[in-house]
Amino acid sequence: MALAFVGVLVFIAANVLMALLAFSTQSPVGIGVAAVVLALGTFGGGILLVRKGEPWSKGLGIGLMAGWALVSIVSAGFCTGINPGVYL
Repeated sequence: MALAFVGVLVFIAANVLMALLAFSTQSPVGIGVAAVVLALGTFGGGILLVRKGEPWSKGLGIGLMAGWALVSIVSAGFCTGINPGVYL
């Protein structure tokens, strides 16, 4: 399950890149779009990787989804866009 850890790191890197793009728009709509794209990409890609059935893809897919959950918990939803305070 070492690839689960890699999946978490891949999510964090993708989250940082998406945050830079979202905050460069300086718009609550841009942040909302980035949050939706990030969540759909993470869970869509994670589910597809898990359904592939190979051990490496399962670990990576679970890691992506776990990364989203961990970042959401640690940042109180600010870094994943699920905190309504981001849009005020």
